[in-house]
Amino acid sequence: MESFNFPKAVAFLVVLIATNLTGAISSTVSHSTATMHTNNWAVLVCTSRFWFNYRHMANTLSLYRLYFIRMRWLFRTVKRLGIPDERIILMLADDMACNARNKYPAQVFNNENHRLNLYGDNVEVDYRGYEVTVENFLRVLMGRHENAVPRSKRLLSDEGSHILVYMTGHGGDEFLKFQDSEELQSHDLADAVKQMKEKRRFKELLIMVDTCQAATLFSQLHSPGVLAIGSSLKGENSYSHHLDSDVGVSVVDRFTFYTLAFFERLNMYNNASLSSLFNSYNPNLLLSTAYYRTDLYQRRLEEVPVTNFFGSVMETIHTDSAYGALSGKQLKSVEIKMSSDSSGEDRQRILENSDVKDQGSGLNIKDQQVTCPFTRTLSTIHERVEKVKDVDGLVNFGLVLVIPLLAVSSWLSS
Repeated sequence: MESFNFPKAVAFLVVLIATNLTGAISSTVSHSTATMHTNNWAVLVCTSRFWFNYRHMANTLSLYRLYFIRMRWLFRTVKRLGIPDERIILMLADDMACNARNKYPAQVFNNENHRLNLYGDNVEVDYRGYEVTVENFLRVLMGRHENAVPRSKRLLSDEGSHILVYMTGHGGDEFLKFQDSEELQSHDLADAVKQMKEKRRFKELLIMVDTCQAATLFSQLHSPGVLAIGSSLKGENSYSHHLDSDVGVSVVDRFTFYTLAFFERLNMYNNASLSSLFNSYNPNLLLSTAYYRTDLYQRRLEEVPVTNFFGSVMETIHTDSAYGALSGKQLKSVEIKMSSDSSGEDRQRILENSDVKDQGSGLNIKDQQVTCPFTRTLSTIHERVEKVKDVDGLVNFGLVLVIPLLAVSSWLSS
């Protein structure tokens, strides 16, 4: 074993401290410049129960998966993409997965190919069974909870929040049924939204409803900052998409199916607008007319990215190399694409850049045009430290050396 080299040990400590300092600075900068979509919330509600309403639970779980699982897919590439589960309020009757008629116990599907189980280990239901009531739904929106209700079951939004409220079930002219026992009226929804606005619980609110005569549920809304879209007009039905012969019932509704299809095709970094989402609904495919109300919304839909409501994006790129961060010019040339197999179950984001070397191949600092003298010095030290053979011994020696250095620093500052 070679003898310890004191200059190399000092160089190693300098590089170590500089690396940590650089990481902290870049983390702070990325946090301050990427706050546009970091305060997003979602309230996802299935208002039905009983086996023949299987598709309504599948609708809701599909939207839930669109948020939460998308974040898990991409964790290796970006530090955060998608709304974290603590910001999703999920309300389900939750009587499908373990129903005696379910041929696939503890599983729920939205497609007859059965390749994707929506009811996986990551599903966290906040309001289950008979907790899914009109009263509890309105309490969630307005924040009027009893003291015993835990934080995990509350919508803890504020005046800077973007909120999506998605509801699916059976409805009619200005009402939506909850579990065939009570109804949410259009004026109930409007009053709750009005109180939310007065209490500064949102900046922008998108209400999406998949039910018969869904558009009538928005007739009483008068609060600014609210955008609403429904699957059907007054007098129109909202239809299921297809029947699963094995399950024995329909497994997804048309409006939700084509909403999911839009997002499956979408690259979350291509700045797709709400206008592109709303215009994607084809009446010939829906068998109904999707209606959206924009008179209460201050901005043009073409200017609003879908990530305002359907995602929480922080533009932070993870790299294993301390000096592998991309410049602003290089970032513009990075293409982030989504790849998938035919099942659509396994997806990942791939960073492709013909001008930038693979981070795993060992980025050489001399290949970059470094103009800062301090950076050049660190690069030289980094290269010399890399030539050290006995890295473990050097690390141990460096850790021991930190103690007297800290002591000297404290003595000088006193």
